Amino acid sequence: MRRPGPGLRVVLAAVRASLCAGDDLRLHVHVGPGAHLDLVDPNGTVAYNARGGRAAWRADITLAEGARMTWTEPSFIVSEGADVLRETTVSLAAGARLAWRETLVLGRTGERGGALRSATRVTHEGRELLAEDLDLRDAELRELPGVLGGGRVIGQVAALGSVPDGPAGPHRLDLAGPGVLWRALARRTYESDRVLDEAWRAAVR
Repeated sequence: MRRPGPGLRVVLAAVRASLCAGDDLRLHVHVGPGAHLDLVDPNGTVAYNARGGRAAWRADITLAEGARMTWTEPSFIVSEGADVLRETTVSLAAGARLAWRETLVLGRTGERGGALRSATRVTHEGRELLAEDLDLRDAELRELPGVLGGGRVIGQVAALGSVPDGPAGPHRLDLAGPGVLWRALARRTYESDRVLDEAWRAAVR
């Protein structure tokens, strides 16, 4: 797709329903030295009722030296009855930068939501920058205070490979390396967006 300035914009457009039971979706992205990619998923993803089955969604992102990438995922919705493994692996070379925005939603309107396990691994110049496992498979446990409580939306903005200026406060986590996470828990996606919009502007600047 056309975009202003240098770089390439790629839009992910689904041509059939996913994720269904048995699906194993794999996304491989490699951005070459000094290149700039804007990856957009305008419609998001819905994991449907697996009826006892499971589905997987995996992304493997590699940025070469000096590469830049922005990646927006509006909603990853885990419907009632779904059982999903979501894995994201990012490898950043020297001078590479990734600005990434995602929103995980447990359930469609009126639903409690299905089972989700989300694992993220990020390395920078071969060293571990972020390792996180988010286990939200048990609805009773995830709704406890100190986990998600009453929230069903997890919004996140990540600036990886850089430490941009941006809003301070309880939503911000500075990593032990060149990276920052902003995260918001909410009942509805627009509430999460309201918290994170300023952070996203800082991440892509």
